[in-house]
Amino acid sequence: MTSKPLWETLLQPFFQTFLIDQEEIGILKAEIDWPGGLADFGAGENQYPDYYSGSNFHGIEGGYLTQSAALTYDPITRYVLPPNEDWVRQGLIDRIGGAPRRILDLGCGTGTQTRMLKRAFPQAEVTGLDLSPYMLTFARHQARRQGLSLQWRQGRAEKTPFGAESFDLITAALLFHETPPPITEAILKEAFRLLKPGGQILILDGNQQTLRRSAWLTRIFEEPYIQDYAQGDLLCWLRNARFEAAATHNHWQIHQVTEARKPSPIVSTLEFSPDVSWAGSSLGA
Repeated sequence: MTSKPLWETLLQPFFQTFLIDQEEIGILKAEIDWPGGLADFGAGENQYPDYYSGSNFHGIEGGYLTQSAALTYDPITRYVLPPNEDWVRQGLIDRIGGAPRRILDLGCGTGTQTRMLKRAFPQAEVTGLDLSPYMLTFARHQARRQGLSLQWRQGRAEKTPFGAESFDLITAALLFHETPPPITEAILKEAFRLLKPGGQILILDGNQQTLRRSAWLTRIFEEPYIQDYAQGDLLCWLRNARFEAAATHNHWQIHQVTEARKPSPIVSTLEFSPDVSWAGSSLGA
């Protein structure tokens, strides 16, 4: 007989009783056009891969394929990203080089990071992609409430509907601890395809070294792939996907921001002098 995780037996009831504003949740639930969102973003089990549809992320039965998950994700995340969710997410924003014009946020969830990207680069076209139509419905509603123009697409991060070299920047916040390593590597290869030469990828997630040293952290939440993530190496995965200049930065000790670049093509600097005489050459003779 297996014991239930600490999250399900103690923490989740505590959050729901004391930290989640049930009145606010009720208002949001009534405001959101759920039928319209599900129609726009699709809602069929046959489109979801097994690693996603068969997992209870965050200890929620049904994972992210429920209305409840979309409504409670933000209130819970606010407390489980110490020392402050905004500070943690800003760590990704601060690592962006240049001024990207097209940005893709993979596994965008409720769109918190996506909205931060749009506020940081208001002239950019920012797209959030996620598998859950419930998360996307919530994300679109929140963006409209805040007057932000964003694109939202439903789909798999490892097989997106976008063309090659479509984006200057690709981000993934709190995604890879929720994907099995083979899917993580497939996502990174897809990101490589999607980025323009010289484009940047930025990943915010749990600090893999800290998680390896603190196994108890991986057992608090019912996250089916977090121990695989903790034992992995994002830098290695990025290099396997052909990225270069990969580096990981510790962020508040328990988080990390990892970045890399898609190589730019080598441009020859060889110049031909207009004074060169081709007389006597066999070319064209």
